[in-house]
Amino acid sequence: MRTTGAHVAPGEVAKRRRRTTRVALAAAVAAALGGSGIYIANASAAETVVPGRVQAEAYAAQSGAQVEGTGDADGGKNVGWLAAGDWLRYDNVSVTGAGLSARIASDNAAGGAIELHLGSQTGALLATFPVARTGGWQTWTTVTATAKSVPAGQQTVFAVLKSAQAGDFVNVNWFTFGAAATATPVPSTPAPAPTTSAPGGTPSGDGWVTMDQAKWKAQLAAFDAMKPKPVPAGNVRVPEFNASCTVSHSKPDDPIVFPGMSGASHMHTFLGNDSTDANTTTMTLLANAGSSCKPGEDRSAYWVPELQENGKAVNPHGVTVYYGSRLKDPTRTVPFPQGFRMIVGDAKRQVDTPKGAPGQFWCAGAGGEVGRSADGNWPVCAKTAELTFQLTFPDCWDGVHLDSPDHKSHVGGTGPDGTCASGKFPVAIPSLSFVIGYPTSGSTAGFKLSSGNASSMHGDAFFAWEDAALGSRVKNCIVQKAKCDSFGNF
Repeated sequence: MRTTGAHVAPGEVAKRRRRTTRVALAAAVAAALGGSGIYIANASAAETVVPGRVQAEAYAAQSGAQVEGTGDADGGKNVGWLAAGDWLRYDNVSVTGAGLSARIASDNAAGGAIELHLGSQTGALLATFPVARTGGWQTWTTVTATAKSVPAGQQTVFAVLKSAQAGDFVNVNWFTFGAAATATPVPSTPAPAPTTSAPGGTPSGDGWVTMDQAKWKAQLAAFDAMKPKPVPAGNVRVPEFNASCTVSHSKPDDPIVFPGMSGASHMHTFLGNDSTDANTTTMTLLANAGSSCKPGEDRSAYWVPELQENGKAVNPHGVTVYYGSRLKDPTRTVPFPQGFRMIVGDAKRQVDTPKGAPGQFWCAGAGGEVGRSADGNWPVCAKTAELTFQLTFPDCWDGVHLDSPDHKSHVGGTGPDGTCASGKFPVAIPSLSFVIGYPTSGSTAGFKLSSGNASSMHGDAFFAWEDAALGSRVKNCIVQKAKCDSFGNF
């Protein structure tokens, strides 16, 4: 999961990675074996098919990677956000000669290397590609390496990223594993014209999704016309309502980070809409009424990485998704627009979380925490308490984009005066928060997340409420600073 603008060269951060890329077309992925390579036809322009070439996005599994549109002459897509310790796995690769090559781009002076290993991340070293700064994240060059051997038969090849620094340092478009034939362009299918009648926004090709302003104005007009219900005497004056959720299903999918790429992510625990998978869109969420959350008018999808204890999944017994406000004045809060999505946390953050460190799992219930795991990173709870985590999302928005390349840059915190209006994110949206309760007290053996250490805890939200149901709750509960339940009642 991408969380920082590390692909922006120093001095370009304010541009928020608006790199020139080709416009992405169909999200469907068609795979065809060509020669000894694999071709994935999800190109935004004419992809170049070369026998022996493996497109970088054709991996069978990965850690730390993200696919994006590319400005390379070969079209298609590239794999980026690659840092030290990340890896890509390619299955059924035939190495047909000792001369190997990789198409790379980098705007990180530290550089590094891409090591190819056979069978596992630490298996026999096949070859090493050097990585040096190419002059930009979409400035491409081909680097070569000589294989230490030419193994017979199809291989599982791991591309392991090595660098002396922790930040992202390379993009990869493709690899070749032996002699390459003459390139043959494959024409792409024309993209359908964008429609303004359907929710979900218009992708720009570089990860930004621009909202349909006409639909947003209509949603706001209906919200503004709503008359709030009177708040009864004695109501707790806290701006809040919630959705009460249980686990729907688990999948190694992420429709925000890896749209259309089934199995490309680590395992996620999904809450809410029971149709959620890699191919989820705003339209599929709105069309499906099945949900593990109450109320039924909330057709949104929420997900977190799977918690594992001794190799087995530990599913939350329940998750309360709170909608509230942390602003000094929540009266200007408006509903989320249809198709809005965002992420909080960092799946790539792999640091220790000793007692007292920020971003802690904690123990809820009588007795609280009674010890720590052997590695010190997880609490051990009293038998009367349970492992808990809370994720809190930003509550200010740029008012333009439904999503951004890192799924965070379109939202932010409050300005210096405690309002959204004073900052670069002028629109106040509900402050979303997941409170996740796990039916375990833990042990000294500790846990792991499917994304790694406890520090990698993160959450995703893809909104698809019925407009009237969400609008009335924001109007009655948040704007009026009145505590409501899952059904919008005081």
